Amino acid sequence: QVQFAESGGGLVQPGGSLRLSCEASGFSSDYLAIGWFRQAPGKEREGVADIRTLDGSTYYTDSVKGRFTISRDNAKRTVYMQMNSLKSEHTTVFYCAPDAPGPANAISIPFAGGRVWFGAWGQGTQVTVSS
Repeated sequence: QVQFAESGGGLVQPGGSLRLSCEASGFSSDYLAIGWFRQAPGKEREGVADIRTLDGSTYYTDSVKGRFTISRDNAKRTVYMQMNSLKSEHTTVFYCAPDAPGPANAISIPFAGGRVWFGAWGQGTQVTVSS
């Protein structure tokens, strides 16, 4: 079973940058996309961006357009998210996960105007933006 592990979080000052990494123990061609998500305390997990495994096309939620960039390195089995011009409101835990065909071992996430199943969740990586 493919597992995903996030890294790259940490403490950064407002206006600073971080690059998050999501490394997979193995890729599956069954995944249509791999996404990045965030979850603030007491709030629902929400989608931030995703990248399609077939053609590399990307999607961003409106609040991060122009600020975050998702990319992939298939040889390294890794998906990245470059985050620039960070603000205090970006302080949260970030997760990555592939899309899932249904509810088994998956979470329904609000994303791209609807809800999408994503599964194989890692432990997340904490991002703290503070001076």
